[in-house]
Amino acid sequence: MSNALAVATVTQALALLIEHNLHPEIDMAVSVETRKPPADPPTDPTITVFLYQVTHNPSMRNKDLVTRASDGTLLKRPAAAIDLHFVISAYGEETELVGQRLIGSVVRTLHEIPVLPRELIEEAAQRPYLEGSDLAESLQKVRLTPTQMDVDETSKLWGMLHNTPYSLSVVYQASLVLLDGHRKPVPAKPVERPDVKVLPFGAPGAPDPPVLGDAAGRAGADPGTEEAAGRGARPATDVAATTDVRATVAKAASGSGARAAKKAAGGGPTGARDAKSAAPSARSRARRATGGDPADGADRKRGADRTREAGRAEGSGRRADDAGRADGEGRGRADDGKES
Repeated sequence: MSNALAVATVTQALALLIEHNLHPEIDMAVSVETRKPPADPPTDPTITVFLYQVTHNPSMRNKDLVTRASDGTLLKRPAAAIDLHFVISAYGEETELVGQRLIGSVVRTLHEIPVLPRELIEEAAQRPYLEGSDLAESLQKVRLTPTQMDVDETSKLWGMLHNTPYSLSVVYQASLVLLDGHRKPVPAKPVERPDVKVLPFGAPGAPDPPVLGDAAGRAGADPGTEEAAGRGARPATDVAATTDVRATVAKAASGSGARAAKKAAGGGPTGARDAKSAAPSARSRARRATGGDPADGADRKRGADRTREAGRAEGSGRRADDAGRADGEGRGRADDGKES
């Protein structure tokens, strides 16, 4: 960011950039002037740099507004973001195409060096009328971009210059130039004393650790928030009931698997097929009994239903065990009869 002298500093720096890069193509003395195209075209080689329009930058127009505290204190300095539009004209002996040669040098220079160098800005600020310019200290660089204008726009531009004949010219836009406000914001207060404490639970002055039962009680205190209670921690009684149900189901499943294995050992291929079908059946009964992950947040009524279903599964397993033992005893007696 810079002060109000940045606009004139950019114009002077642009003229110096063109003047310092005329050679080696141009082997003649050329006058580079920062003024509008003259009404009486000069015959000597001349280049004019004329700032014909200043516009607000559309992308930065409202980005940096004035910021104040509740008491009116300025917290953030305002800045105006503007673009500068230049028309660069060339004059000289037309029979020797001096103007065209000068325009070619200007286009080559601005295409090769599209950003104003800092040393040229500092050199421009040495002019007596630009004393105090701080554009060289700005972090924002000024970039030069060619502007395409058709015949209609060109005629309007030169129509604004009253009694000025048209001359071969190019138009460039310089952006971005940030102009600071006069008033400076109040600097922020520094951190006087950092105070950071790290204490384990139970130490003097440390907060109490969270209790699972209290969180569950708070989650289920409101009768209208059943969904929130389901997502929160479960009461201890529900957790115990669900654990007992899962232990019962696991026991029944393991018993069914063992009985199926015994039946397979005593019954040949038919028993093996029964053992294979018994394991998935036990797993399916376990899934139906538990209803999935105990962390799903089921209430006490669902836990009771699971307990009853687990009891039925255990009764079925016992009946299957008795049938297996009867089958084994029958096979044993048949084998004894054959041996005798």
